Amino acid sequence: MATFKELLHASFKSSDTEEWLDVHFNRPIGLVFALLWNKLGVHPNVITVLSIFLGIGAGWMFYYPDLTHNIMGVVLLMLADFCDSTDGQMARLTGKKTLIGRVLDGASGDIWFIAIYAALCLRMQGQLIPGTEIKWGIGIWCLAAIAGILSHTPQSMLADYYRQIHLYFLKGKEGSELDNSAQQYAIYESTPKNKIIARMFYKTYGNYCKKQETRTPRFQKFFVLWKKSVNQHGEQDLEDVRQKLLKGSRPLMPYANILTFNTRAIVLYVTCLLNCPWVYFLFEIVALNFLYIYMHKQHESLSSELTVALSKL
Repeated sequence: MATFKELLHASFKSSDTEEWLDVHFNRPIGLVFALLWNKLGVHPNVITVLSIFLGIGAGWMFYYPDLTHNIMGVVLLMLADFCDSTDGQMARLTGKKTLIGRVLDGASGDIWFIAIYAALCLRMQGQLIPGTEIKWGIGIWCLAAIAGILSHTPQSMLADYYRQIHLYFLKGKEGSELDNSAQQYAIYESTPKNKIIARMFYKTYGNYCKKQETRTPRFQKFFVLWKKSVNQHGEQDLEDVRQKLLKGSRPLMPYANILTFNTRAIVLYVTCLLNCPWVYFLFEIVALNFLYIYMHKQHESLSSELTVALSKL
């Protein structure tokens, strides 16, 4: 029978893509919950749904400016994150991985932050802009829209894509969730029309994949050539190119991790507890967008270099 430590390592995606905070805090706690839920026969997707309610509850608590409610918001969002960690670990350990589970997992985080952004805007719209006698009003909603729709969403989407690319070349298709829009649209079209929820999931996920592909044209060109070269030469003859991709991608994984959850959650906690959540929006717009642009530029440049290397084979 596997020990807790062995199960913990088996539940990791890879050492390249796991954050320090996840390895030493979130994943061990998540595994304890995963083992408990699994013993009770609870499906990972049920835990994901539970995380959605916890995340919405966190948003409700962040609406209030007092310290007590904000501490409750921090606790609820941490519990939501533990559930998010738990469902992924359960899926990897038990093999209960489904596309619907992956879509739910991605959507849960979006729902958390929609609730949190709305709560923060309602909280601040009647407050004065620091250093002025002017209330935030609709301005805070505009700031939140820039932070959420134009910053947070593309940041998280691209970070997830780059991590899945890295896992694909590190562990192969089975160790990654690197999907393509054409495949998902084909599944959507082949799904019977009376299965409305399933069709909605496949269409939504296809759109998500399409947006990732649209933002990474140089990688798409490389990936098409990579798959063609694999068919012609076999993966063994392409090992040098694979290693070059991993070598160039590995330094970008910390940036991808920063652009997902833990870092932005810590900043959210601090700014809410200090009653200046507008700083969190500026952090997403300025600091995280800088990392996003840098990561994207570096990965696209790497893809161009590797495309040239493949074309010489």
